[in-house]
Amino acid sequence: MTDVYQSLARHLDNLPAGFPATETGVEIRILKRLFTPREAEIAAGLVMMPEPASAIAGRLKMGEAELAPILDDMSRKGLIYRSGKHGQIFYMAAQFVVGIWEYHVKSLDLDLIKDFNEYSPYLMNKAWTETKTKQLRVIPISKSISAEMLTMPYDEAEQIIKKQSKIVVSPCICRTEHKMAGKGCDRPVEVCLAFGSGAYYYEENGLGRSISQSEALEILAKGMEAGLVLQPGNSQKPTNICLCCGCCCQILKNLNTLDEPAKAVHSNYFAEVSADDCTGCGICQERCQMKAIVIEDIAKVKKERCIGCGLCVTSCSFDAMRLIEKAPEDRWTPPANTVETYINIAKERGKI
Repeated sequence: MTDVYQSLARHLDNLPAGFPATETGVEIRILKRLFTPREAEIAAGLVMMPEPASAIAGRLKMGEAELAPILDDMSRKGLIYRSGKHGQIFYMAAQFVVGIWEYHVKSLDLDLIKDFNEYSPYLMNKAWTETKTKQLRVIPISKSISAEMLTMPYDEAEQIIKKQSKIVVSPCICRTEHKMAGKGCDRPVEVCLAFGSGAYYYEENGLGRSISQSEALEILAKGMEAGLVLQPGNSQKPTNICLCCGCCCQILKNLNTLDEPAKAVHSNYFAEVSADDCTGCGICQERCQMKAIVIEDIAKVKKERCIGCGLCVTSCSFDAMRLIEKAPEDRWTPPANTVETYINIAKERGKI
């Protein structure tokens, strides 16, 4: 049955976010833990466009009555994506990350976690650092932005939240899997925000709970107080906001292995120290998730490591830290929507 899993692996790798092969075959082990052979065969026949069961059945040469309940079951297992419109149900392929992995936040086991952590560095290297357009970006904590800065609404988490009519909060899969493995930290877990159709999917699959804008803002404030980095989806209309820590988040963990992580993220700011005001207390260094600050009598920012999250600014009692806007030519304007984001990633990977 290996062939169906290899076919599914190739199919997932042809999706924008990728699913690269390894010499150890750990990616095949992961698929075998998640998919039955039949599910793998069906998943390999789905595309990144919502389709009714009838269209998929025709392509797979199956009867709709036979296929429809299988698609529904697979979508509720987090193997494919499901959405509804005007009373009709649609299905589409789910990428491995962000997608299938995150959809298993409530059904993890230690063997799956072990395999994922073996695979994650390779996935990050091939599918993240080698493309210009990333799935997520970094935005600063609002309290770290000075009044004179002209920020865009898509760079302010509060403004993103206030535009949403449907919000679901779910556990952070990174801190969840680290806790299960006896590692990680004590930062808040229920902090990942999903919007729109993704929010409905999470709620219907029992992965999260529906919340109001006001509760979402409270969760945001709690996450910022705990020193979490804000990473929304990389579009002007993001479908999610992740609140991340450098010890558990797979993205930040792998970025920390780079010499110049600032070049591998989309961020429009960097931190700067006012030498006259800094006392060298070291709180900003403790707060930084990217090891971008060193103390040499006073704090100094390694610009090549700074991702502009603003955590150091809000932790400084002496107003010695501030965020600086990058030069216009270095600023990042996110794609208009998530579809455009994935089209750009696919083009950069040579998949379209």
